[in-house]
Amino acid sequence: MLELRIQQHFIDSADLKYQSAQSLSKPIAAAVQAMLACVTSGGKVLACGNGGSAADAQHFAAEFVGRFERERPELGAIALTTDSSILTAVANDYGYNVVFSRQVRALGLPGDVLLAISTSGNSASILAAVDAAHERDMTVVALTGKGGGKMAQALRETDVHICVPHERTARIQEVHLLVVHCLCDGVDTQLLGEQESPK
Repeated sequence: MLELRIQQHFIDSADLKYQSAQSLSKPIAAAVQAMLACVTSGGKVLACGNGGSAADAQHFAAEFVGRFERERPELGAIALTTDSSILTAVANDYGYNVVFSRQVRALGLPGDVLLAISTSGNSASILAAVDAAHERDMTVVALTGKGGGKMAQALRETDVHICVPHERTARIQEVHLLVVHCLCDGVDTQLLGEQESPK
């Protein structure tokens, strides 16, 4: 019984990824172009999320600053989820909902990109970060699910919305990780040219 349940997780995850491939490829490609324009102009990507989405933000930043699969110059990215002193000071003094928006206002510049990750699209701290990014004339790349929630309404025409067509948080997060890899690979491909990636 347990083994069948485990197998069903694999099947459901694979099915969603297969179903999402066509619908998400266009917004992912648009996000790649936005990030490419940003980093080739000397800008940076600020990434934020809560819980599992915080892990995705950190994963993205690590592969931008380090590398994905091929050697290339370092790319500017900061995960706004990692400085415990900033997070606890801001949360204590102002409230948790502004832990990311204050960092965006402090670090964000026109032309930078905010990678805003929320499976529901309703996380107050992420919505506040989106508003702060707009104040700084930044482009927002939003990773959501469940129809996009309030985030879908907060985005501008110049932003990019990558919304996983599913209601279950675990499945959405699994696709979000794949999207992060697609973003990194897409930027690398544009910078370095087409070639077979390492196995």
